[in-house]
Amino acid sequence: MPGGAIAARLAGIALIVAGAAATFAYTAGWLTPARLTPDKLVDSLAPPGGAVAGFRRNHAKGICFTGTFEASGAGTALSRAPMFAAGSYPVTGRFNLAGPDPRMADGTGRVRGLGLRIQAPGGQEWRAAMINPPFFPVATPQDFYALQQAGARKDDPNAMKQFAASHPSLREFGAWAASAPFTSSYAEDRFNSLNSFVFTNAQGQDQTVRWSFIPAAAMVAVSPEELKQRDPDFLRKEIVQRVAAAPQKWRLVLTVANPGDHTADPTRVWPEDRRKVDVGTLVVSKVQAEADGNCRDLNFDPTVLPVGMRTSNDPFPAARSAAYAVSYDRRTAEAKDSPRPPTEGKP
Repeated sequence: MPGGAIAARLAGIALIVAGAAATFAYTAGWLTPARLTPDKLVDSLAPPGGAVAGFRRNHAKGICFTGTFEASGAGTALSRAPMFAAGSYPVTGRFNLAGPDPRMADGTGRVRGLGLRIQAPGGQEWRAAMINPPFFPVATPQDFYALQQAGARKDDPNAMKQFAASHPSLREFGAWAASAPFTSSYAEDRFNSLNSFVFTNAQGQDQTVRWSFIPAAAMVAVSPEELKQRDPDFLRKEIVQRVAAAPQKWRLVLTVANPGDHTADPTRVWPEDRRKVDVGTLVVSKVQAEADGNCRDLNFDPTVLPVGMRTSNDPFPAARSAAYAVSYDRRTAEAKDSPRPPTEGKP
């Protein structure tokens, strides 16, 4: 290759690298110190005594599972994602509790979560992280950070009251938390995406959707008083026994937005009459302790999407992706403190 062509190519590569570095610096907040950064967001989740080394910075307590997604084929009307074609696809997942303490008592966890990775032939994946509330308490990542900051202001008992006064969705979330029944099992919980995504079908048609995993198991409500009397690990022990007796199932139902629906705001529940498409069944067939399970080192980044899916105007998936990456880097750097099988490291 002539010297001039080589020089031009190297110059082009340099421009690409410089552009990537500038983008990274902006994302990290180096050029605008007042911006909310992934590090700031993750730091705000730490409890007063500091983060627990080796664990996720939120949803720290969890248990792994494996199973399959049994697609009916109905999902192809909305998306050309390969895991919507009729068939069976391997799943790795994690049931979890919102909070930074892996030793928290199960009865204290108001918000329960479900992380999933569905794999399709050819290496494509769909990763998702869902929770059981029907809506989110705040509308933007900036508001979520402000909420964490208000909650940490132990020197100002009015900080949280003032935040709630200016954020009606938080008061509504509090009402849900105080009145919604607790279930006796992860298998009885409905898990919701809350964030919206754009699905594209084979004809190139776009639809904005949210989704829910709806349990086949009937709900058994547990009173707050009874929860206090239960074993601190009752959810883990119960799901191990339940799945050992029989696989547990959830229907995946997609909800399609109408024009004008609030697709960027997860505090806004879409009207009940929106189109719903039942696209298949999640089957959980084996549960493993996180120390032994293959979900321990898995990052349930909601922006890891197959063809036929992409993020919408909802700002949370991108913010969650960046924060999850920071959390992942921190806990993997603390590998010696990660949950491990009792026999690990022994001859």
